[in-house]
This record gives sequence, structure tokens and C-alpha cells, in this order.
Amino acid sequence: MRSFRVEIPQADLDDLNRRLAATRWPDELPGVGWDRGVPLAYLKDLAEYWRTSYDWRAAERRLNQYPQFVTEIDGANVHFIHVRSPEPHATPLILTHGWPGSVAEFLDVIGPLTDPAAHGGDPADAFHVVIPSIPGYGFSGPTGQIGWDVPRVARAWAELMNRLGYDRYIAQGGDWGKVISLQLGLADPEHVAGVHINMLVTFPPGDPATLNLDADELTRLEHGGRFQQDGLGWQKIQSTRPQTLAYGLTDSPVGQLAWIAEKFKEWTDSENAPEDAVDRDALLTNVSIYWFTATAGSSAQLYYESSHGDAAFVQTWGGPWPLAMPVGVAVFPKDATRPIRRFAEQALPTITHWTEFDRGGHFAALEQPGLLVGDVRAFARSLRPAPVNA
Repeated sequence: MRSFRVEIPQADLDDLNRRLAATRWPDELPGVGWDRGVPLAYLKDLAEYWRTSYDWRAAERRLNQYPQFVTEIDGANVHFIHVRSPEPHATPLILTHGWPGSVAEFLDVIGPLTDPAAHGGDPADAFHVVIPSIPGYGFSGPTGQIGWDVPRVARAWAELMNRLGYDRYIAQGGDWGKVISLQLGLADPEHVAGVHINMLVTFPPGDPATLNLDADELTRLEHGGRFQQDGLGWQKIQSTRPQTLAYGLTDSPVGQLAWIAEKFKEWTDSENAPEDAVDRDALLTNVSIYWFTATAGSSAQLYYESSHGDAAFVQTWGGPWPLAMPVGVAVFPKDATRPIRRFAEQALPTITHWTEFDRGGHFAALEQPGLLVGDVRAFARSLRPAPVNA
């Protein structure tokens, strides 16, 4: 392992600003809003803010507050943040992002997780935190190999935790982080004490008309149908033609910006713009990581490897996962998917913890860091041995 610092050359920042200033803008039909994609006026404003007001160097300084490392696992570079708690008996916890996320999603939760006493919490709830960048994403960079699917990433995480000397740990994640964490439980059952996830996808077992769905379940199932019909365009492209997509997103910062900002609008607890749910600078830090590392295409390869074809898509996202350890589920109401618990329990029979929140969406650590931290703590407490009466 070697130490790592985020240090983007000034020439790359200058190139970004030049490209933003020289953007060739498309036309737009009147009055369509967000219905057909990111509105022109909104994106022009966001791109100009990125060019003239956003401070990448401030984002670098914040990232570099935390110890970061790079190691090679199975032929790929793996970048990760590793923050040990001041509490010696803290529980190791590996947090995994998804797409279009990054390690920067978790910056607001590192302090409360690693040092709860300093944030008004109980020292017994402390964690040693490991936050890796998925191979192909961000500071891990392209893998340079085919075959990096979800199970392979999970095996790499097991090896990473082994190298760090963690014999018993909890896995947590949303989006790709959800399925990677579940697969990690399958790959390393002797060492994974529990898996906590957000953004759970559930598929109905059999004909929905025969399942006697209640009103809430029916609403969630209908949302899933609309999402499958209208919300999976990005998934179809990234899982079938990631290389073709990569040219536009790697060459045009506004293209990369629109590709990600759209998902921050659609998948968050926002009404009119992504900034209703996520700080504008936090959004741009996430976009900038994809841009400066040129990982738009390599990050999309995970879709090809793990979701190529309808059967693979359902199996990757819907399980089943016959895990031996307990599973906790956090449900945020404005997420891209709305799970149905009785369907979930068929795919994940070891669910022991289920929380329905009244706010928040897909990027839980950015949108509702306090709620996510509280739920991870509660799940971890449930894994502790019951006290023995004297």
C-alpha cells in the first residue's frame, strides 16, 4: 500500500475552464422542463458556476484531510480512504458508493462514524471506516481488464479488509454499493458480521395480480414499473455500449455534468433542482472527480460486466442473496427504487433490521447524513452479543 493525495494539475483545471467556456449548446423545445432531460437554462447556470465560482482546490483540501491510500488487488488499482477511530474497540466498517457517486459522498459521515463522542454520540458506537473507490471509478482509475463485475469487486474488498487486518467487520452501501456489500457477505462470510444497505431493489415473485398487494405495496410496485419504462435509459446505454458513451462524456465536461446532474435530480428528495437535496458544491465535487480522472467510460463498464442482458440485470439487482449474517435495510422515500418488504425477505431471508424514513433519497450520505449514521449505528448495536445477567 502507498499513501495517496488528491493533486490535480493546474493545467487540468485550466483545460476544464477552457472547455466549459467553449461549450457548443444545443437547442431546446419550449416548456418541457425536466421531462426530456436537463433543462438548458439550468445547465448553463450550473456550468457557469462550475467555471467561475466552484473551488476545486477547497474540495481537494477537504478530501486530503483524511488518510488515503492506493493498493493493487487482482491486477487493478484500488484507492481508499481509511480513518481509524480514536476508540480502540471500534467496529470496522467498509462503505461503498455507487454510480454516479464517489468516495466524496461520505465525507459528512466520517466524523460521526469514527468519533461519535465528538459529535454528541456514544463512544460505543464508533467505527474504523474504510471507503474504497470501485475499480474503474474515480481515483482507482480504469481497470485495464475485462471481467470486473460485482462478485470480483466484492472479493477485492474482502482482500482489502484482510490486508488492513480487520477480522470482523460490517459492510454498508447503496446503489452498486448495495449489491457489492451483499456479494461481500457471500464472499467473506467468516469475517462479515452484518450487511447494511440502502436502495434495495425488489422484484415481485410471480404474477403481481395474485399477490393481494395493499395500497402502499401497489404504489411501490407501480413506481417500479414507471422507473423500468422511463428511468432506465442510462442503464441500457452503459450496460450495452459503454465505450461509445465514453467519447462524449470524456471530451465534454458539460456532457459529463448533464449525465450526472440528471440523476441527482431524479433520484433525490428534490422538487425543482438537485440543489433542493444536495449542496451544489458537493454535486460538483462528485462530477469533477469523474471529469478529472476521465472515468466516465471505465465506470460504465461495471454495468456491462454485471448487468448485460435482462436475466443478468434481474439477478444482479434482485438476488437472491442467501446470506448467513444479519442484514439491515434503510429505505429513503425518494430513492430511485421503493422496495416491498415481503418481496425483500424472500430474496434476503436474514433481514433483521428495516427502517422507513420520511425524507431523503438515493444519495443518503449526502442528503441525510444524520439519518444514515443513526441507522448504521442502530444496526451495529443489534449485532452485539446480548449482555449476560450476573
